[in-house]
Amino acid sequence: MIVNSLSLCYHNKLILAPMVRVGTLPMRLLALDYGADIVYCEELIDLKMLQCKRVVNEVLSTVDFVAPDDRVVFRTCEREQNRVVFQMGTSDAERALAVARLVENDVAGIDVNMGCPKEYSTKGGMGAALLSDPDKIEKILSTLVKGIHKPVTCKIRILPSLEDTLNLVKRIERTGISAIAVHGSGGSHDHIQQHLDIEDFRQATAASSVMVARAAMWNPSIFLKDGLRPLEEVMQKYIRYAVQYDNHYTNTKYCLCQMLREQLESPQGRLLHAAQSSQEICEAFGLGAFYEETIRELDARRADLLAKTPEAVEEPAEDTSGIIKMAIKFDRRAYPPQITPKMCLLEWCRREKLPQPMYETVQRPIDRMFCSVVTVAEQKYQSTLWDKSKKLAEQTAAIVCLRSQGLPEGRLGEESPSLNKRKREAPNQDPGGLRVQEPALPGEICKKPFVTLGSSEDDLLEGC
Repeated sequence: MIVNSLSLCYHNKLILAPMVRVGTLPMRLLALDYGADIVYCEELIDLKMLQCKRVVNEVLSTVDFVAPDDRVVFRTCEREQNRVVFQMGTSDAERALAVARLVENDVAGIDVNMGCPKEYSTKGGMGAALLSDPDKIEKILSTLVKGIHKPVTCKIRILPSLEDTLNLVKRIERTGISAIAVHGSGGSHDHIQQHLDIEDFRQATAASSVMVARAAMWNPSIFLKDGLRPLEEVMQKYIRYAVQYDNHYTNTKYCLCQMLREQLESPQGRLLHAAQSSQEICEAFGLGAFYEETIRELDARRADLLAKTPEAVEEPAEDTSGIIKMAIKFDRRAYPPQITPKMCLLEWCRREKLPQPMYETVQRPIDRMFCSVVTVAEQKYQSTLWDKSKKLAEQTAAIVCLRSQGLPEGRLGEESPSLNKRKREAPNQDPGGLRVQEPALPGEICKKPFVTLGSSEDDLLEGC
C-alpha cells in the first residue's frame, strides 16, 4: 500500500464507531458504501498487535496483521486506507508507539481507547483506567503525536464533575491530538432511528461530528442520506464482502444476528443460527451460487500466483516417500457438530494403545494455505490438497489416515460407539449455538473535540 500523505479531517463527519466483533473489514466497507466518512476498527490490544507480522495478501488484495497462531488480528484494504482509524488499547507510551508505527502506513489515523470500563481492559491499566492517570494519558498521546505522521485521537468518558472533565480535555488538547471522542449517553436507542436524526443529534449536542454505533450495527445504511435500505438487501451486501475478504464465518454470523435482532426466530434466522460455515450462511440468504463463483475466482487467483512463484511453495515434509497421500478436503457439514475426524483418530489410537497422533503443519508463504502430515504408529498420512487454516489441514490429514485404515471417521450416518457415548455425556452443549468470533478484541468508539457518541454501547459493544 502507498503511504497516506493526506491528513484526516474530523470536522462535520459521520463516523462508524469501533465495536466489539462488529468493526471488521466487511462492516467497515459497507458503512463506507452507505455514506460514512470515517470508520473505526474494533479496539485491538497493543500486546497482541506487537506479536503480529504484516503480510501482504495478494489473493485477497489486503494487508493482514497476523498473529503467531496464524490468526488475522487486523485486515484492511486500499479501499478504506484513507478512511479507517486504527483503535488500540494500551497503557504504555512506548508500546503504543510501536503499534502505531507498525500500522500507520496502512491506516488513516490512530486512536487510543480511554473509555472502556470492562475489567479485561481496566485491569491492565487500559481503557477507562487511564482516566484516573492524566500524566500517563499525556505521555501516551504526546509520544504518538511526535512519533508518527498520522492524526492521533482518543476517546474518553465524562468524569464525575464537569470541571474535572474540562480540565482533562484541555490537558489532552495540549498534546496536539486531532480529535477527542466523548462517550456521553448515546442516542441509538432513543434518538437515532434514521439518517436525519444524526444531524439533529449533532445540533443538540453541539458536537463537531457524530459517531454512530448501535444504530449502524443494526443497519449500516443509517449513514445513507436517501434513507434506510431494506435489511435483506443490506445483509446480502454484507455477506458478499464477508466472502470476498474471507471473513471468518463466526464473525459474519455474529454481525448478521445483530442485524436480524427480533427476526432471529424467523425461518431465515433459524437457518442462520444453524449455519456452520460461510457457504451455509450464503445458502441461507440465497447466495449459494455467489459463494461458489467467488471461491472459484479466489482459487484461480491463488493458483496463478503459485504458478508465477513456484520457489515460494513449501512442501509438507522434506522426504515425502512413504507418506500415504489422498486428495481430500474436510467438509464440516458432513459431520455431527460434536464429532470430528481428529477425535475419531484419537479414540482409535487410545483403544489400540498407540501413541496419540502427531501433527506437523506447514504454511505456504505465497497464499498462506496449510498442509498437515499426521503420524500414527510411525506411518505418515497427508492430503495433497491445501487448506485455509491449520485446524482444517489437521482434520484433513486425520481423514486420510482413517480412510486408509478403513476406519470410521465420524461422518453423519456412521456409527462410532465410543464417540456417541461421549456425546450423550454432554447434554448441555448446544451444537447449533451461536459461536463468537475468536479474533475480535475489544473495540468501541472515539473522536473529535468534541465528537459526541451517537449511540449507547452497553455491555455488548463496550469492549473498549
